[in-house]
Parts: sequence; C-alpha cells; structure tokens
Amino acid sequence: MKNKQFDLHRIAGALLLPLIMASGHAASPGAKANGNEPWVADLGDGRYKNPVLHADYSDPDAIRVGDTYYMTSSSFNSAPGLPLLESKDMVNWELVGHALPRQVPLEHFARARHGDGVWAPCLRYHDGKFWIFSPDPDFGVYVVTAEKFEGPWSEPHLLLPGKGIIDPTPLWDDDGKAYLLHGWAKSRAGINNLLTLRRMAPDASRLLDSEGKTVIDGNKIANYRTLEGPKFYKANGWYYVFAPAGGVEDGWQAVFRSRSVEGPYEVRTVMDKGKTPINGPHQGAWVRAQDGSDWFIHFQDKGAYGRVVHLQPMRWVDGWPVIGEDGPTSGIGQPVLTYKKPVAGFPAKVPATSDEFDGRTLGLQWQWNANSDPRWFSLTERPGMLRLRTQVVPEANGYVRAAPSILSQKLPAPVFVVNTHVQLNDANEGDRAGLIINAMQYAWLGLRKSGGATQLVYTTCTPAKVRCTEASTVVLPQAPSSLYLRMNMAEGANASFSYSTDNVHFTPAGQPLKISKGRWVGAQMGLFSVGEQPGTRPSSLNVDYFRVTAR
Repeated sequence: MKNKQFDLHRIAGALLLPLIMASGHAASPGAKANGNEPWVADLGDGRYKNPVLHADYSDPDAIRVGDTYYMTSSSFNSAPGLPLLESKDMVNWELVGHALPRQVPLEHFARARHGDGVWAPCLRYHDGKFWIFSPDPDFGVYVVTAEKFEGPWSEPHLLLPGKGIIDPTPLWDDDGKAYLLHGWAKSRAGINNLLTLRRMAPDASRLLDSEGKTVIDGNKIANYRTLEGPKFYKANGWYYVFAPAGGVEDGWQAVFRSRSVEGPYEVRTVMDKGKTPINGPHQGAWVRAQDGSDWFIHFQDKGAYGRVVHLQPMRWVDGWPVIGEDGPTSGIGQPVLTYKKPVAGFPAKVPATSDEFDGRTLGLQWQWNANSDPRWFSLTERPGMLRLRTQVVPEANGYVRAAPSILSQKLPAPVFVVNTHVQLNDANEGDRAGLIINAMQYAWLGLRKSGGATQLVYTTCTPAKVRCTEASTVVLPQAPSSLYLRMNMAEGANASFSYSTDNVHFTPAGQPLKISKGRWVGAQMGLFSVGEQPGTRPSSLNVDYFRVTAR
C-alpha cells in the first residue's frame, strides 16, 4: 500500500524524473522471448518470478524516465563495460548497449585484470541527460554522460582520483547544491564500513572540498560490517541513504535517514533473508513506477551464476521503507519469489544470448576479457561466421584465462545448453581454441595442434583460486579440424562437455566439473583462440553459431 505522504515532485536524485520520453532504441536481435530461453521472469499471467534477470548484472542501479526504466551494473574487467538495459515494466529487460567501449587507462586494461575495473556504478537522470558515476578501486571515480541512453556517451572524466574510493552516488539538492557520497574498499584504502560525503560542482566537473566528511560510520553501529554500496535520495524533506551491510553473501539492506545532508542519520534494517532461500538480499535501487508505487531492484549472490537481479515491492511505514513482503521480524521485509508485475501489458523479453554471427557486429551480449583490438576478429572474412584470429599470449600458456582475447558472456540461467560449430584454420604448434566456461575454476573443450596433429582436448583448471592449474586430457588424438561442441550446465553450476562430428550423436568429453565464480563476478561462457609461438603464420577459429537454449 502506497504512503500518500510522499510527493513525487519532491523526490531528488534518481526519483526526480521529468515526464518525458527518452529517445527509443530498436530491440536487440533475439530479445523477444521465443519459448526456448533458459530463463524468462515473466510468468505470462500478470506475475513475475525472481530473479528478473538470472545473470550477473552485479550491483544494479536503475531509474525511470517517462515510461521507460533504465539500468546499469558493474562490469569489472570485461570490455565493453557499463551495460545498458531498458525495460517498460522492470521485469522484461533488453540489453541496448554499453556506456564504456574501453576501460581507462587504456594500456592498463590491455591485459586481463580479473576483479579490477568498473565496480558498483550509479545511474541518474538530471538536467536533461543521463549520468553514470562509476568507481575503479585503483584509480577513483569516473563520470560519463549522454543525452540518449543508448549513447553516444562522453569520455570518462576522473572526478575523484584515489585508491579505495568505491560506490559513488550523487545527489542534486533542492537548493542547487550537489553532493557525492561514497564508500571505501579496505583492500586498497585500509578502511571500510564508512560512508563519506563530498561537496560537488553541479556539473560534476570537480569537487568543492579538499576532503570529505564521514557522515555514516558502520563501526559505531552494533553488528555492522562491510557497509557499502550506498544510493542517495531525498524525499519529503528527508535525506535517505539506502545501503547494504554484512557482505554480499550474508548481508541485509539498511536505510539511513536524516533531516540534514550531513546527518546525524538514524538507521533501520528494511529487508533481510527472512525465511526465504534468497541470501544476502541487498544493494540496488529505489524506483518509483508511473502509478506512484515503489519498487526496489537488488542483487543476490549466486556463486558461479553471479549476482543475479531481483525486483521487490516496497511500501512505507512511518516514513521508513519496508522492502518485499512481511518477514518474521516486524518492520523488516523479506524477498518475494513471485509477485504482480509493476506495469501490465508488455510482452516477455530477455537479453540476447545466442548469436548466429550473420550481422556486421557482434551481439551486444559479448564482452572481451580486457580492452579489445578490432584485429582480433572478423565477421566479414567468412560471412555468416565469426572468425577469431589466434592471439599469441605468453602468460596464457597453461592458463588460458589470462588471454585478453577470450570472448564471453554472462550465464543466463541455472540450467541451459550451449551448442556451437567450430573449425580450426592453419593452426601452428601449440595453438588451441574452442568453447570455454571461464571462472577461477574453469573448463574448456577445443582443438589443439600438438606434434603436428590436430587433437580434441578437454582441459580443467583447479582449484578455485586466483591462479588455478590446468590439466588436459586428449579426447581424440587425431581429430577433424571441424567439430560440433556442446556444454550442458546443470543445477549447482555443474558443467559437462561433449562433441560430435555430425551434430546428431554427441560423445561425452571428460568428467563434469563444478564451476566456481570468478573474481567478484560469476562465471562466463564463450570462445577463444590462443597460440604459443610468436611470429608464426596467421591462424584462426571459425565459429558458425553460438546457441543458448533451455535443456
């Protein structure tokens, strides 16, 4: 039940939204659900199920402009970064682009830096344009802007240099003043559990103070740890800070409020796990729908599947939000598993996963393991196919995960199947290429040139740590250069691989492997072609298609 005391026109930051339509964007190929997707949140009867995105859109932030909802999320080392998603109902989302074509500094991110890069961003609409404030824990807080959500976006502007400064959230106040609130990463700054306020120029060109003020100290609150990920709002004369605490796996959602921007702030827990199986439900965005109802978009850490996105109803009691349905503790909500859609009448959509490689550009779902080079691939040399040119990466010898040129995407569901058809061309000794599921504990099935022969090889890398150790098994000592490859993902992130010469009869390759998460991210599935010997003739992997379906 909505609390009538909140006036939409008094809500600042992400909620002060002019009733205009941002320019539209054509639907991504394959975005409309066709019945064979591994995960569709829209139940087709006016309800949805959580998660609304069973994919690693970590640390989501979302807003509404007019009748359209917009979302971005962390992207860490993957490039392009800062994914851009649109929806008409907060349930059915499509990926429409990325705000960060390449990560900066460019040379620094020319190599794979797992877990570094873009951490939790903040999306806002202010002064007629979209803004994203994104932190890099090693360099500071960047700002990009765009008049249209799908772009073009400005080059990143380093607003606040420094190490360990994370999770920025701006607020433009009623009096024209602007602020930036942020958290701290202990791994870089040596401190955390604190939220620091800075005065900011309204155009976000610079900060107006030499140092910030700690306005919320989690160390002074009983049982609080890892207070981070704030989102800053103003409504009805109150300053609200929505912030998670307790860590991504076991934490809860807190809300702080004050009549003064500098505090003091009082605090309440507004959502926790309750009696549900949804662990650590927190960190996200308060969004107000067209009808005045309030909603909260947040993530759940699901290990190898990543930080998946949930949507919760939100109501107000005595000026405090309660997120989800009533839980076992009065005043504290718990996640809903199914619920009525916020906006009725829109068809089921999902972000694209499959790619037939019959266009002139890669599908928007694809990201590289680092900043990419256009010479790494072609979609025109063999029309209708992706040609991945083999990259010689010495640090990838015995550890394919180090290759910047891995082309991958998020896992879309707990259970699914990937099918692809590959051909190895002009291979040099030591070249290897194929289908990979990339994580700290990973596996791949592909073709390798060894001793002058083309082999089919199944490789696992264990245990799950920053650098695992590869172990390879030769499945076929003399393999054809063209094969059909398949990966089955079972519940619990158990991946099994198989191959076929005729696309009818598939033979298992090796034992299933329980895939781990990556570094701060979920596992990723994709393709690679890596070599060992520099200065050799060009070689490549042709990929006919990459099809992701329900089992």
